[in-house]
Amino acid sequence: MKKKTIAIIGDGAWGTALGLVAAENGHGVRIWGAFPDYVAEVARSHENTKFLPGIKLPDVLEHTADFAEAVDGADLVLNATPTQFVRGVFEKHARFVPDVPILSVSKGIEIGTFKRATEILEEFLPERAVAVLMGPSHAEEVAGRMPTAVTIGATDERLAVSVQQLFNTGRFRVYRTIDRVGVEVGGALKNIIAVCAGILDGLGLGDNTKAALLTRGLVEMAKLGVVLGGSRETFYGLSGMGDLVTTCYSPHGRNRAVGERLGRGETLQQILDSMEKVAEGVWTTKAVVPLAKEQNIEMPIAEELHRVLFEDRKVMEAIDALMSRDWKAE
Repeated sequence: MKKKTIAIIGDGAWGTALGLVAAENGHGVRIWGAFPDYVAEVARSHENTKFLPGIKLPDVLEHTADFAEAVDGADLVLNATPTQFVRGVFEKHARFVPDVPILSVSKGIEIGTFKRATEILEEFLPERAVAVLMGPSHAEEVAGRMPTAVTIGATDERLAVSVQQLFNTGRFRVYRTIDRVGVEVGGALKNIIAVCAGILDGLGLGDNTKAALLTRGLVEMAKLGVVLGGSRETFYGLSGMGDLVTTCYSPHGRNRAVGERLGRGETLQQILDSMEKVAEGVWTTKAVVPLAKEQNIEMPIAEELHRVLFEDRKVMEAIDALMSRDWKAE
């Protein structure tokens, strides 16, 4: 396969890890970051100490704070910007993006507009083919070349196959589906359930409780996903159940970690003030609950988490409310 140039917008852990995957296949990689001083530090030290510490970055990864330079001559632009910042980044810089396919790995839903990252990108980059890549894939493990499988969602089968060719390695396997909506919604909503899973860990509750959470949480994910245009089957695959299991159990998961600290009694503001990384599940919860109400979808787990995060509900009150709901068929 002819070697390509990939521009990665966002120098967090996941963007950097995917840069390593692409570089392993011999492709050129440029990673853009918003903060010039930190970009220069990463380029100098060959380590992303804030977001992917302990991983030595090869010389073939280029780092720049100049957006136009990052995308110049790119064959693919990969969006790895946190969802709540996608609009700001591309509203400012879309004019520099060449007429090439866009791959988004941002997991979330924009507050206020209820838009997924691909929908925001299509606002500023019309006529581009846009795909998503999601699945159980902690950046730390991908960077450490631990075997990982993910899914690309693209309505254009040719684009899906081309992304598979770009990123498949002996340790990173990419499946494909035409259900872009289902893949992206699963990747967003699992972070809500991950915060809840962390709360259970912080409270010291057991396997029964977490199994119930994951099972009923997946039901909520699929209900909203189907209404938004996704396929129910997608939620039982890598970008749904697969990603849900990983993020709810792994010590790497920042959303689960936020929940664990909530369960131990810290306030949300205390937790957010201490974090460098973005916990998408917090802001996805804020976006999804009004979206579900607009769509007339019942999402009791998400609703109770919203009350805990933004309405001063005690975590045990939320659990009691869920456990005392009216009896119903599964």
